[in-house]
Amino acid sequence: MKTPLGFSYAGIAAGIKVKKRDLALVFSSEPAAAAGCFTQSRTRSASVDWCALRLPSSNVRAIVTTSGNANAMCGPDASKHNEEVASAVARVLDVPVDAVLTCATGVIGVPFPVERVVSATHKLVDALEAEPANAAQAILTTDTTTKLAAREIFLGGARVRILGIAKGSGMVHPNMATVLGFLLTDAAVSPEALDLALRAAVDDTFNMVSVDRDTSTNDAVIALANGLAENTHIESIDKEQGKLFAAALADVCRDLARAVAKDGEGARKMITVHLSGAASRDAARALARSVVESNLVKAALFGADPGFGRVLAALGARATAIGIALAHEGIGVVLQGVRVFHEGRPVAFEADALRARLRQDEISVEIVVGSGDGEATAWGCDLSYDYVRINADYAAVLVDSPGGPVHRDARLDTKTPELKTEVLVSALRYIERFSGTRAVVCYGPATLGRRDLAFRLAEDVRLLAAVGLRPILVQAGDPSELVVSSLARAGVRAVGLSGSDGNLLGMRPMALDDDAPTVRVDPDVIETLLAKGYIPVVMPSLTELDTPDGRAQGKGSVRGLPVDADAVAAEIAVACSARKLIFLCEAPGILSEGLLVSELSGEELDRRAADGSIDPSMRKRARAVVRALEGGVETVHLIDERVPHNVVAELFTDNGVGTMVR
Repeated sequence: MKTPLGFSYAGIAAGIKVKKRDLALVFSSEPAAAAGCFTQSRTRSASVDWCALRLPSSNVRAIVTTSGNANAMCGPDASKHNEEVASAVARVLDVPVDAVLTCATGVIGVPFPVERVVSATHKLVDALEAEPANAAQAILTTDTTTKLAAREIFLGGARVRILGIAKGSGMVHPNMATVLGFLLTDAAVSPEALDLALRAAVDDTFNMVSVDRDTSTNDAVIALANGLAENTHIESIDKEQGKLFAAALADVCRDLARAVAKDGEGARKMITVHLSGAASRDAARALARSVVESNLVKAALFGADPGFGRVLAALGARATAIGIALAHEGIGVVLQGVRVFHEGRPVAFEADALRARLRQDEISVEIVVGSGDGEATAWGCDLSYDYVRINADYAAVLVDSPGGPVHRDARLDTKTPELKTEVLVSALRYIERFSGTRAVVCYGPATLGRRDLAFRLAEDVRLLAAVGLRPILVQAGDPSELVVSSLARAGVRAVGLSGSDGNLLGMRPMALDDDAPTVRVDPDVIETLLAKGYIPVVMPSLTELDTPDGRAQGKGSVRGLPVDADAVAAEIAVACSARKLIFLCEAPGILSEGLLVSELSGEELDRRAADGSIDPSMRKRARAVVRALEGGVETVHLIDERVPHNVVAELFTDNGVGTMVR
């Protein structure tokens, strides 16, 4: 990503959060024109008041941002602490204090750890670098990813670059900016023109995003322009160069706004609503926002519900609220490219096919409300169970001391006695059901590629073993000791096995119609390890495999064909009389026409694999599933290995999280 000239960035851990970057700095080597848009909340933070008093300006050098504590609604010291942070940064940078802007994000109403932040300012300035990645990470709160966007344009022959950095996931709703956003450019532009361009861009982008209908106390979008591109100075956005600059600024804001909507707390899907035919632009904006703001619409789309009535209800309610007429015969709705309502009446459509489309990550809703010229686009996300979990969790915080870090307390001890009792009784029922039974767990490249997933799998295996389940692990992918070492870190006695250890694996003759060899398993070495309390970890990327004629073939293959870890897992499950076989996949489970199949029989799976009605990536694995069931395994589970603790969620909940084949 090409960054504008003259800017440097830093992101460090100052102790506001626990072990995460939480203090960010953007610095311009030259005085910059600056403008900002801010939340209109009457309970806004000290940092917002500080910036609003100083912008627009022609002499800004830096923006310092704290993450994890909003410094909002925490008493009269909030303003003093904000000024102390700005002053500390100004001293280290040797710039005027009024040239330092401040932003904050995080928990509201908690004392601000000003001593920690001030003492970290030297380290922060020392960390300045040319790349913005660490700064983008340091401003995050409940976000799952950093948000960066850029544009490069030519103004009168001069190359101009614009970089956008943002954070936003929850408490996002239109009201003069919805996130923290920093727009940095080397364009030469006056503060007044920059202010007009920023307000227009924010109005059509950030102000058209809604995640949860809550406006933050700390919203701010700030633009800095240091002029190092040496383009002809822009004094007006009404002239050609000004229009080009304003359009590029809006493009960057649009990319960031979409990223905020896509990363909504607990969101599975991004929703884009385009509405046309309204009597005016303002009416179109209000009506489009009504749809992305509707909790009923958001919940319906989370469940892939093709019912369009909630969209119509949202439009009608907002039209009443803003006092405009809606002629029924002029209304039309298209969901994911499927016309469902036209000229005031429902249109026949294939509901199951539309449900499959609504399972996709991005949802398009196109609405016509008449024949007017007004149109607008709004962005939002679905409303999932995780939204409640994240925000209930986020509110449960502890402060170690007045100057200590704020962190979430997810312990069961913090829950109500009724909830604790329900969870424990439910868990004990599952423990009783599974105690003493064996389960083979086959994991793959996603787990091997991420240390956090490997360690969480190790934690799950430790817990399963502790409650009496007898896990046996099978590794698919390149040879790696990552999971074995993660098990050791988790306090689990594990032993990695190759196929040649104890003559564990060999090959049977191939059937003429097979495209992979059939695996032979001698379970004695696994049984020995289980009897002594070890967890076997079988890694069938083998150095040698014995063939039926007693001769060894090439490394990692037999007769030129690769070893099939799925087949190995199935045969081990059969040979060891496992009750369950669990495949960790890079997919939610078995998909049919885009829909997750939560449960089916082995016969049905075999039929679907033959007729091609399941996802192609699962067809080869389906043979291993059927083989395991035919060999006496009770159930086979296919779940997403990219989601932490999915093994526990699949086994210890009634509905599970993936596909169960019985």
